[in-house]
Amino acid sequence: MRYPIIEHHGAKDGVTGSCHQLLMNAATSLLIDCGLFQGNDASIPDEPGADRLAIEFPLDGIKALVSTHVHIDHVGRIPYLLAAGFDGPILCSEPSAKLLPIVLEDAFKLGFSRDRAKIEKYIQLVEQRIIALPYKQWFTLTDSDELLARIRLQRAGHILGSAYVEIDLAYPQTGESKRVVFSGDLGAPHAPFLMPPESPERADILVLESTYGDRLHEDRSNRRHRLEAVIEKALEDQGTVLIPAFSIGRTQELLYELEDIIQSKQSAKPAPVGGSSLANPAAMSTPSETNWPELPIILDSPLASRFTDAYRALKPFWNQEAGDRVQSGRRPLAFEQLITVDSHNDHQRIVKHLAQTARPAIVIAGGGMCSGGRIVNYLKAMLGDKRHNVLFVGHQAKGTPGHDIQTYGPKGGYVVLDGERIDIRAGITSIGGYSAHADQKGLVEFVTGMQGWPSEIRVVHGEQQAKQALTARLYTEYEQQDRPLVKIARLG
Repeated sequence: MRYPIIEHHGAKDGVTGSCHQLLMNAATSLLIDCGLFQGNDASIPDEPGADRLAIEFPLDGIKALVSTHVHIDHVGRIPYLLAAGFDGPILCSEPSAKLLPIVLEDAFKLGFSRDRAKIEKYIQLVEQRIIALPYKQWFTLTDSDELLARIRLQRAGHILGSAYVEIDLAYPQTGESKRVVFSGDLGAPHAPFLMPPESPERADILVLESTYGDRLHEDRSNRRHRLEAVIEKALEDQGTVLIPAFSIGRTQELLYELEDIIQSKQSAKPAPVGGSSLANPAAMSTPSETNWPELPIILDSPLASRFTDAYRALKPFWNQEAGDRVQSGRRPLAFEQLITVDSHNDHQRIVKHLAQTARPAIVIAGGGMCSGGRIVNYLKAMLGDKRHNVLFVGHQAKGTPGHDIQTYGPKGGYVVLDGERIDIRAGITSIGGYSAHADQKGLVEFVTGMQGWPSEIRVVHGEQQAKQALTARLYTEYEQQDRPLVKIARLG
């Protein structure tokens, strides 16, 4: 049997559940990601309602787990992997090593137990397993007469700590060698905090994501201005702008850009914001027009608040622009207008207040696809009121409430939340340029930017249409450049 062999345990027939196994020889393999299935991906084909949490592949010979980044669709099944008996190390970047325990603590609470003692024991186990790898440095996985395997992480530009994975395999007995690259999730240029990804020098085999393989993003360089314009138009309705956002990545980017808008709007004598008390929401009086320096920015997600604190602690990994803002005395993730809501009682009080008043506010709440988290309570209270607006800034997977709201809301449709049908009267807006994923152009440039183009590409992590479009585009590039190509496999 010729090695390496790649087996896909997720993200081959959809966008979520990333999990790939690289069999390096008959006795040794490497697992790249172990993510949660979401939306339509969460049901086993032909078995509606059945979940896909079980680890159904053998763990024998798995040398280590590599985490490309800490989004739940890439790490959410790690608790189940550990429960199934995996006892190897977890390799990730240095920022991910700080963020991963927070994500896995939340996943453990949801899937296993909320008992504090059990959670602390579990997190201690996870932290003992983590090996933080600096970017751009080779790490030896195994060195024997049969196999020399090394791994290197490079910045992927998707979220803080994200990486693509280079794996060098050498077989001393045959003299053969292969370089395998797993893209993880690749980011796009102009993202706050992040340096854009650079292509690897070469790859023999590339496993490539395709989330947006069939489209081009709106220009990201001026997205802050589009965000400002969309919010100001929404606030003309004298209601709340609800932004569902994932706790890590998107939330911090939004805060970064909202702070920049507020900074640009500040007058010589900034208005005080101290009256916007959580203990007394009625003190948040209604201005006659949008006044950005007085506008409450409400972050209602304890998990997002923890990640935001972690982002602040990871300043050495920010890009130069973000670093320069801090050096100038600004606080991109802790500005004066930012109100964080932690307790459940405060959350309920804010929901009630904003639903009953015409107080303009911006709420960023956890639950990026509206299938859970505190955003659901806001939506249940406000979707039926035309004063309010929902602003989507990210991908909404098919089968999620977010996708239903985004699709049917502008048509006067409805959505089912917690078993309750809610007619959608609030304004629904989607803004481009905020995807944390590379578009078709970025994905193609990741390949064509290599000096040695891969002879085999496996296209994963995308809907069928996205995979088809990206595959066709890659074939065209290879033909135009007269590059040798064995095959492009479109999985799923």
